[in-house]
Amino acid sequence: MNSRVGVVSEDFKKQVLGYGLTTAQILYRMPDHPSLLQTYIWQNYDLFPKFPALQDFLAFWQEKLDGPLHSVTVAHSRLIKPAELRSVDGLFLLH
Repeated sequence: MNSRVGVVSEDFKKQVLGYGLTTAQILYRMPDHPSLLQTYIWQNYDLFPKFPALQDFLAFWQEKLDGPLHSVTVAHSRLIKPAELRSVDGLFLLH
């Protein structure tokens, strides 16, 4: 018997609650060579527009990791969106 019947993944639950897939490109300075930039890609489900998960990650970075942040570019997309309905003005006859 399958024990996973009716089990919903945590990622799906987050999407239903309004979370969307967030990707951040983080540029940071190399600790030993501050004139060089390195890139790091972070991806997680997060809430637009405040991005609490990303904010927590960046706070962790600044507190615990070497390599000062240079810039962060964020892309966000809700994967579950309201249905798009359009009214159709016309009459269609099928024979």
